[in-house]
Amino acid sequence: MTDFLMPSLGADMEAGTLAEWLVKPGDAVKRGDVVAVVETDKGAIEIEIFNDGVVSELVVPVGARVPVGTVLARLGDTAQTPAPKPPLAPAVAAPSPPTPPSASPPSAPARPRSSPAARRLAAARGIDLARMAGSGPGGAIVLADLEAPRPAAPRGDLAARRGFDPAAMRLAIGSAMSRSKREIPHYYLSETIDCTAALAWLERRNRDRAPPERVLPAALFVRAVALALAKTPELNGYWQDGHFQPGGGVHIGWAIALRGGGLVAPAIRDADALSVDGIMAAMRDLVLRARGARLRGSELTAPTITITSLGDRGAEAVWPIIYPPQVAMVGIGRIVTRPWVVGGSIAARPVVTLTLAGDHRASDGHLGGRFLAEIGRRLQEIEAP
Repeated sequence: MTDFLMPSLGADMEAGTLAEWLVKPGDAVKRGDVVAVVETDKGAIEIEIFNDGVVSELVVPVGARVPVGTVLARLGDTAQTPAPKPPLAPAVAAPSPPTPPSASPPSAPARPRSSPAARRLAAARGIDLARMAGSGPGGAIVLADLEAPRPAAPRGDLAARRGFDPAAMRLAIGSAMSRSKREIPHYYLSETIDCTAALAWLERRNRDRAPPERVLPAALFVRAVALALAKTPELNGYWQDGHFQPGGGVHIGWAIALRGGGLVAPAIRDADALSVDGIMAAMRDLVLRARGARLRGSELTAPTITITSLGDRGAEAVWPIIYPPQVAMVGIGRIVTRPWVVGGSIAARPVVTLTLAGDHRASDGHLGGRFLAEIGRRLQEIEAP
């Protein structure tokens, strides 16, 4: 028997509310399947299972708020499939459907597989689930399938965004950053880099592409950081139990500003192995799902380093605060035109200021300076496929 626990989805998370079960007792699951939705201060997060097995028992009911580490469900061996048990009743009971007549039709249609929360919402809206296709495990209909057709809520209508409380998120961010500044001995470095070569490369790359398919400068920055980490792996990982633990890959957290306030930083996995187009596609996907409250828990816990980029409407430089247990964070300012010395003469050049916040327990300014210099070299000598 294996316990499935409430995961920690960040240094600032102490508890979460179980919003939806996507499985029931008797269901076979495999590692990576999304089995539940948990509400946190960062919004609704899809939770994956980390073991193969068969759901034996759902311990926590929908609507319950429990601390990190609480047993949510129990899994049995796939070779010993238990008899299915009825799913847990939600914290707030939904009205029971009317009892059908005793005379049943010759061949009643099978009820489509759906999550309890989806069934309640469908009943409230008068939606026939039999006419829908589901996007959940095994084709199950989940909340997202019902919410997608709804018109977008006005920008200021934060209550319409499921699981999003801007005040709670702001408190969570403040708590995590206060802990970071209190516990981590930060050092800071900056480097201003000529972007002429990078922007010329992008112009050639995007020349025959429609606007939605074009690569943004941010994708080049992410790839440059990912490749630079190969030469400075001491910045790619975590400070845990009093020592540095290298990351199991280059998984770059990309800070995404949410509409209405707050931010999250899900991971672009194995960014050093992705092409520029692959990184751009991953960034678009994360932004879309982050703002639709459909991120997965593993995407929030995977980053081995984080990048915050202010884009073309931000400040010229940003001085980041490390997100524990990571040991470094990179800031990217706005690209601006400045006088620049080129071959002994002064010319107008597009430049960007990169900043690094490093954890002095894991590295020092010499290593951090090499890291920023390598990012600059990657941006000026474009090698991206």
